[in-house]
Amino acid sequence: MTSSRKDEVLTSLTDGIAALTTSERWQDWLQAQSRFHRYSFNNVILIHLQDPDATRVAGFHTWKSLGRSVRKGEHAIWILAPMTRKVTSDDTDQAEETKPGARLLFGFKPVPVFDIRQTDGEPLPEVCSRLQGDEPGVYTQLIAVAHSIGYTVEEDYLTGGTNGDCSFTDRRIRVEARNDARQQVKTLAHELAHAMLHEEFESRSLAELEAESVAFIVCSNLGIDSSDYSFGYVTSWAGGAHEAIAKIKASGSRIQQAADRILGSLDSTETEARAA
Repeated sequence: MTSSRKDEVLTSLTDGIAALTTSERWQDWLQAQSRFHRYSFNNVILIHLQDPDATRVAGFHTWKSLGRSVRKGEHAIWILAPMTRKVTSDDTDQAEETKPGARLLFGFKPVPVFDIRQTDGEPLPEVCSRLQGDEPGVYTQLIAVAHSIGYTVEEDYLTGGTNGDCSFTDRRIRVEARNDARQQVKTLAHELAHAMLHEEFESRSLAELEAESVAFIVCSNLGIDSSDYSFGYVTSWAGGAHEAIAKIKASGSRIQQAADRILGSLDSTETEARAA
């Protein structure tokens, strides 16, 4: 893929992101997301201890407002919610900047929440649609690329709606076995980008944006349109269109270098296969 062609592909990615965030689909997704609380670190630990497979957690009434109902007999996940009261003039030990009428934290109470797997009802709005259909015969070549950089590739039944993951410690990439072949190719390209770029990286959101941008370029070169998944994935991790486009531009050289490395390795494995 020429440099100008890669620039065109990145431009199509940013244009698609801009279009997505002006769509009704994006607004519906934002409205649904606004109903989910951002849980504290301690509550995240509590949720994981009680249900390691939980992915989307909310209270009974929040699920109801989203058109879903908690199934009868489901066991709640218990977290801690802050208890507050209004500050009064009798609170002599209050901080000087806390005025009467403000809220004062005086403890925590256990409250029940439920994972989406424990509910039935209307599907939640989504901005990432898994790719469907067959792939153009490059999946095994991408596995060979992984082997060339010291990684194994396994297909597995992953929990929590995960499509794939990359373990730097184990030098292993896993791909969700139940997804269609086209989605598996995109996932493997995404995880290869992580393996190449992010062993020592601090920002998860930027790492995900870079990896999916690499996957978009690789898939485009292979004749796979991943826009139904990539546009929403990149934008949701970045926090919006403006942020996503700015970060893609800032990371453009890293994204293109990783895509070049994958595509160049694909060309090499194809040449070797023909020679054999």
